Amino acid sequence: MKRKSLITAMINGNCPRCREGSIFPTSIVSYRKLSDVHQKCPTCNAVLTPEPDFFYGAMYISYAFSVALVVNVLIILNYFFNDPEVWVYVSTVMIANIVLIPIMLRYSKVLYLYGVGKLSYDPQWREKSTS
Repeated sequence: MKRKSLITAMINGNCPRCREGSIFPTSIVSYRKLSDVHQKCPTCNAVLTPEPDFFYGAMYISYAFSVALVVNVLIILNYFFNDPEVWVYVSTVMIANIVLIPIMLRYSKVLYLYGVGKLSYDPQWREKSTS
């Protein structure tokens, strides 16, 4: 079986243990059930939520994503549009946040699970589960 790289697994939102099963039950373009996460990996059965409210820490990562988005939008608008009015800044930031919220929420949870979660990649997980 071909090994999936860490970056590819994180971009696809795959389980940290097997790097095959999906962490999320819905598509990334879905605005329904944005915060849902599988309790266990559908492929290797690893526990993805080790304790209740585990992903509250991901809010800090999501907040950092939002701050970075606001700063970038403000810099781009100021540089390319020669300091537009305040309503342009506010509406552009709001629209960008609404459009990008599924991506920011999802990747904040992926980064938190990979960074803080106790799961590590195990390429031989199949052999261990059958024995």
